[in-house]
Amino acid sequence: MIVQTSTAAGYPVVATVQAVSATANRERSPESSSPVPPPSAVSLDRVSKTFRLPREQYHTLKERALHPFRRRHVDTLRAVQDVTLEIPRGEFFGIVGRNGSGKSTLLKLLAGIYDVDHGSVVVDGRLSPFIELGVGFNLDLVARDNVIINAIMLGLSRRQAHERFDDIIAFAELEEFTELKLKNYSSGMLVRLGFATAIQVDADILLIDEVLAVGDAAFQQKCFDEFGRLRREGRTILFVTHDMGAVQRFCDRAMLLERGQVVDIGVPSSIAQQYNRLNFERVREDGAPGSLPPEAVQDQPLAEVLNAWFESADGEVILTANQGEPCYARMEVRFLGEVEDPVFSITLQNETGQVVFSTSTNTDGSPTGHFGAGSTATVRLRFENWLAPGRYRLIADAARAGLGADVYDAHTSSSLMVMAQRPGGGIIDLPHTLEIERS
Repeated sequence: MIVQTSTAAGYPVVATVQAVSATANRERSPESSSPVPPPSAVSLDRVSKTFRLPREQYHTLKERALHPFRRRHVDTLRAVQDVTLEIPRGEFFGIVGRNGSGKSTLLKLLAGIYDVDHGSVVVDGRLSPFIELGVGFNLDLVARDNVIINAIMLGLSRRQAHERFDDIIAFAELEEFTELKLKNYSSGMLVRLGFATAIQVDADILLIDEVLAVGDAAFQQKCFDEFGRLRREGRTILFVTHDMGAVQRFCDRAMLLERGQVVDIGVPSSIAQQYNRLNFERVREDGAPGSLPPEAVQDQPLAEVLNAWFESADGEVILTANQGEPCYARMEVRFLGEVEDPVFSITLQNETGQVVFSTSTNTDGSPTGHFGAGSTATVRLRFENWLAPGRYRLIADAARAGLGADVYDAHTSSSLMVMAQRPGGGIIDLPHTLEIERS
């Protein structure tokens, strides 16, 4: 077993680690009738990392000389605690948690930027961390020189770096700025250049840590499209984010961390619910950071969405609907505690994960009233069905009053197929007329 070694701290690196266990390499015995499964792309076994943080620091030699025997007090920060995880090849795996939960530290352990205190980290394949895009850029050099230098540092040969330069600049949409020094770039331009360079690395495993937070909406969508390509190519991706929509859109599984410990690993929708519950249960407690222990996320929520479905005008459950005819959606919610003015929301997503329609009882600000423990609520939505032909899914949730995303519970229904006499070509097919005038 080969464990990934340390690299220069804070640097974007490419590491190739072949770490295959003897069991995984062993040929199947004649008596065995089942194939040996391939090794995982990433394997963590009881991994822990602790930092020692001094309360007092010496800033000069004079201070150290004047107080040679002063006792230094040290705080211990257990950033990652006893994390065990197996990620198979080709999986898009999300890592979520509040600030300070250990997400970035875990990625840096995988990248070899930090050494592991206890346990083992095994990475099977060539690894590329997108942890701090643009680290290593020389702001006094022009974009062309920086791209070539960084591409080589990320594992490409000099020839490959020059061959891919045009593709990098085209993806970043910076054709007009290749001879401009980076100190004259905006933060968004730097992110685009860093990401465009990083994705040219032919890595098997990618570590992505909130690198798109400062990109504009158009570039973020472009990067999301790139994620789709990497996923289709079978790359293994570990994705750290606070965006629960992105987690549910891209990830096969996700993990929730709190104070360095694993709270749960499961389907993205469940992890997203627990993440929201963890955040807003803490807010309801007293607003103090870190006031909620990890096990508190398992507490029973105040409401649960029992079911959600599409139906006809007479209340029959439907799986198909005709374009141009009214359509209905219904959700049922049960309250497990006292709730004041809950917000009920219904969202429609198409097959690519795009939100094509969303509404809630919070739109007009009208209160929904008081619901006691054991009571239920039924919410019915009627809308004119001008959706483009295709398949749509219904997402229904109940949340605490306010503008935050503190969702009590959410439910994703079976899909609805919208039929039409002719395709339109957009997300929706609005009723319209076309007029032509000759002159």
